[in-house]
Amino acid sequence: MPSHLSADRSAPQPPERDAVDALINRTRLLRGDVDAVRRDTAVIDDDDPQLRWQRALCELAVHQLDDLGAHLGQLRDGMPGGTSADGSTAAPQAPAGPPTGSLLTRVGSAEWNLLTDEVSWSDELYQIFGRDPGKGALSLDELPSVLLPDDQPLLTAMVTDCLVDGRPIDGEFRILLPDGELRTLHMTGEPVLDAEGCTASMWAVLRDVSKLRRSQHIVGRTRDTLRRQEHRDRTEHRMAVELQEAVLPSWRGAPPVPGRSAGRLDIAAHYFPSGSSDLIGGDWYDALPLPDGKTLLTVGDLTGHGIPATSAMAMLLGALRGMAVAGVEPGAVMGHLNQLIECSAQPALGSAVCCRFDPATGTLSWAQAGHPAPLLFRNGTGRPLPAPDGVLLGAASGVAYEQDEVELLPGDVLVLHTDGLTRQSERSAGPETLLGLAPRFARARTAHDCVRAVVEETATTERLDDGCVLVARVRA
Repeated sequence: MPSHLSADRSAPQPPERDAVDALINRTRLLRGDVDAVRRDTAVIDDDDPQLRWQRALCELAVHQLDDLGAHLGQLRDGMPGGTSADGSTAAPQAPAGPPTGSLLTRVGSAEWNLLTDEVSWSDELYQIFGRDPGKGALSLDELPSVLLPDDQPLLTAMVTDCLVDGRPIDGEFRILLPDGELRTLHMTGEPVLDAEGCTASMWAVLRDVSKLRRSQHIVGRTRDTLRRQEHRDRTEHRMAVELQEAVLPSWRGAPPVPGRSAGRLDIAAHYFPSGSSDLIGGDWYDALPLPDGKTLLTVGDLTGHGIPATSAMAMLLGALRGMAVAGVEPGAVMGHLNQLIECSAQPALGSAVCCRFDPATGTLSWAQAGHPAPLLFRNGTGRPLPAPDGVLLGAASGVAYEQDEVELLPGDVLVLHTDGLTRQSERSAGPETLLGLAPRFARARTAHDCVRAVVEETATTERLDDGCVLVARVRA
């Protein structure tokens, strides 16, 4: 049964693969066009600052389109390594597109003339540094003063390599603006040589990538959080499965194990996982021969999923078994289970049905707590048993649970189930699906045949919750 704290909501749908493929193709075509423009600017005179600016912008555009193509590929293929057991992944990449705002307002240029000590900054660079143009541009000696101390050695090394060894500049550093704002700048540049091949000046393009890096950080942080959550979910699922397998009867199986005998009863059961979730719920079933020769039959369901639901199910089923062995009547068993849920550290809601079959008289004594009534099939027809009063476990304090009796005849088939078995998409909860199997149950020779009919009938529909079914066939 779904949690009483949850509400139905539509799950978000991933983008269509064909649509993303179309975007990837368009990005590749655009990248090729921009790269062609970049190659054209590369053969033009480098002495023209405007042409150097245009080439730098083309290179930035190519890098951004590469990032865009990579992220569209991730969108199409899913998060890299998101479901791997070891959590290994590729390095984070840039987000799919530039941050809000014009690209031109986030890119500035500068040139430092080593012969005249003149410094030329574009208007955009003054905006990036938050500097008043009236104060003039920063020289190469003054530039490190606005960097964070940890980044100053990097800038010094890049400038030295450029001026001394003629190496291109390509790196990032952080600056602190006068108002205290922190920005991350990406700097690319190269030396400008004079006629004798000596370094005459250094020009550079500086790009404000603060928003870009913050977006990368958010993407990486949320990706890591998602991976940790996936790891926790896998661990919890494994533990819940192990706990469920340890608690439920050893003769459970898929397909059901036939031939479970309890005196005059031929018994088989089956657990149905949810079709819309990997989480294990709190469903249980059991058939237990009692010391007085009678047989306990029970199914139940607790709200929630995962370890809390399976651990609470283990507690209730253990208590139910103990009271049944002690000879407590089904109605009283339901009352004690209700008190147990009230006193537990993690209160929940649950439903259950508890039956005790006496082979000597053929009498079935039973009680229920807000649970679907057992279905009795006889002579090719089926019907729910009239349900005695009983509210959900954990719903109210100090309530009494009525108990009823019915006589079972040789050849009768009794079906106990949880409501998750019949709660399907496009169908309301109800026993109609199971009641429709009456002709097949009449032809069945064993309880296993009956359970197999249930499995085949419900295999084509998606269950919204996990469920279980227990079939008891009265031997002749």
